[in-house]
Amino acid sequence: MMKQSFLLICVCFLAPLPEAFGQTQARGGSISDIQFIEGSWKANPGDRSIDAVWSKGEAESIVGYVRVIRDGKVTLYEMFAFEQTEQGLVALVRHFGPGLVAREEKETPNRYRFLEAKNGEALFEREGEETRVRYEKRSEDEFAIVIGKPEEGKWVFKDFWVFSRVR
Repeated sequence: MMKQSFLLICVCFLAPLPEAFGQTQARGGSISDIQFIEGSWKANPGDRSIDAVWSKGEAESIVGYVRVIRDGKVTLYEMFAFEQTEQGLVALVRHFGPGLVAREEKETPNRYRFLEAKNGEALFEREGEETRVRYEKRSEDEFAIVIGKPEEGKWVFKDFWVFSRVR
């Protein structure tokens, strides 16, 4: 009985330690973790113009699209769905060229599993590939999609697209 009491006391004191030291515990995530991207957005990296629209979170999902324009012509469409599943939050992405010609196989969208969320950020990892995508709310009118790759044993993140809200 004394051993069981000691173990229970240890568990009660040690369980909160990961949060106390700033570590995030794995969890399934929810639509509210990514809801800050809702709305219409615009990015202008280099010689491209990028329009993006994401719906309001509803029915355990957010859907959206991205249109990339270069030299007055569409070069890429992306369709997004953030879905709440039994395994947790996932991001599903499909790419299309002009004419809506699909770049992925019919049954295989790019799939990203939720890793963590904190303070206006949500982190996903692509299944089957060492690529992470972080969505960052930088202000009420700006958010970024940041891509991470492992380099020399640690994750290095770089801005991919930085969006401004369209009003």
